Amino acid sequence: MRVAVVGGGHNGLVAACYLARAGAEVLVLEQAGKLGGGSRTDEPAPGFHFNTHSAAHNIINATDVVTDLGLREAGLEYREMDPFSIAVFTDGTIVRFHRSIERTVASIAEADPAEARRYADWMDEAMPVITAMRVGLGGYGRARQLRRLPRHMIAGVQALARNGGPVGLAGLLLQPYGRVLQERLGSELVRAPVSAFAAHASASPDEPGSALFGLWQAFYHQVGQWHAVGGSQGLIDALAKRLESYGGQWRTGAAVERITRTGSRVTGVVLESGDRLTTDAVLTAIDPRIALLELLDPPLTGPVADALRATRRGNAVQMLVLLATTALPGYARARPGDWNGLQSFVDSVDSLADGFAQANARRLPEDPVPTYAFTPSALDSSLAPPGHHTVYLACPTAPHQVPGGWANAAAAFADRMVDTVEKRAPGFTDTVVNRTIRTPEHMARELRWPGAHPMYVGVSLDQVGLLRPTRALSAHTTPIRGLVISGAGTAPVGGIAGTPGRRAAHALLRSMRQA
Repeated sequence: MRVAVVGGGHNGLVAACYLARAGAEVLVLEQAGKLGGGSRTDEPAPGFHFNTHSAAHNIINATDVVTDLGLREAGLEYREMDPFSIAVFTDGTIVRFHRSIERTVASIAEADPAEARRYADWMDEAMPVITAMRVGLGGYGRARQLRRLPRHMIAGVQALARNGGPVGLAGLLLQPYGRVLQERLGSELVRAPVSAFAAHASASPDEPGSALFGLWQAFYHQVGQWHAVGGSQGLIDALAKRLESYGGQWRTGAAVERITRTGSRVTGVVLESGDRLTTDAVLTAIDPRIALLELLDPPLTGPVADALRATRRGNAVQMLVLLATTALPGYARARPGDWNGLQSFVDSVDSLADGFAQANARRLPEDPVPTYAFTPSALDSSLAPPGHHTVYLACPTAPHQVPGGWANAAAAFADRMVDTVEKRAPGFTDTVVNRTIRTPEHMARELRWPGAHPMYVGVSLDQVGLLRPTRALSAHTTPIRGLVISGAGTAPVGGIAGTPGRRAAHALLRSMRQA
């Protein structure tokens, strides 16, 4: 069976590995000059290596994809980011969120013992909810998933008992995460940094049905947060090496112009270069709307296409400022390890909500700009020259579209993000020796991400799990025989997961056996 995989990001490569291991003749087609998509690592300044987008690998470490594909033997090494997050406030207060709930509670108690107790109680409520929901991630092969099913069922019972039964739990999940944090926690000391993590889903604290993103805080206590040595490219290089060992191949600089079909059966792809490849099957690991409504020739029509066309994403996405520095940010009350994970500079849930409201109105957020940082060179010296560091700043409430475009706004907005750090780490600005600005417009153009959204489709309650991207397409198969979809916009979820790739590969193998 000859299979073309459209898109060489991590999900496309995971799918390709499973297909090649099963005996398929696999060719991955990547439009960029190197594999990886949003998971690759580039060198925008000599000696300084930054991830294109993804900075931490969490969901994939809640699966057995790494073990199942032998990626460690292929060179992949992960280091845990613990604490996985710290909150740095302008008055110098630092709250540390460790994988250990006990250590986290102790850190909160240094500033507010009552808030520490509330956090512990909230995690007691949230933990079984997240454990039960993890069954939907499809994180393990079928046999291991079945063995773990009793654990998830027990967690489901506990989630119901601790959250007011079925009606209470449903009511919880339908709430905005801002309301969840307001009810469970007593101050911005913890609300603000938790909301900074929740904002990764590009969802406002005021968005109904976003409660899951606040509850996801428990997931980090369960799984931790992880850095791939060498940057995200470490994952991509290991997948490429494993694919090669299975006999699979790839081509870069190979943008697909059309996916061809005859009637209801896929027949191959045509590249922008004019090359025509005849295949038995095509697996796409790109935006499913582009795959089925633009590249497929003729495009998909009917109710399935209409539902896909109606999927949503907001105008709020990430703006990145990549800084090469001579030092880590000098927080006044820092302790060893404080630069291991995410460093939140969000002062309040309200400021974050206002940032989303401004972005969805196509306006830049007000000061202080909601900002967080990763400093992966603190864990991995291979990312920067000796005596230097990589500081990755992100604003989760940047508008994809702004009046007049980003060209006139980027530099001043980046200055405001750097100033947010400066207020917490005086002298930081003077350590910057190189700056690369990645605006949403830049990412949309370079990565071919419509709306600059790394997950293609919004991660809302009606577009996640068995509803992602739509109910009819959540099994990865399409009405076109031999054509399946994968990538961050497909079930079960976006992010660095790998499960959409594995599930799509298995779906294709099953469908071809039944043909």
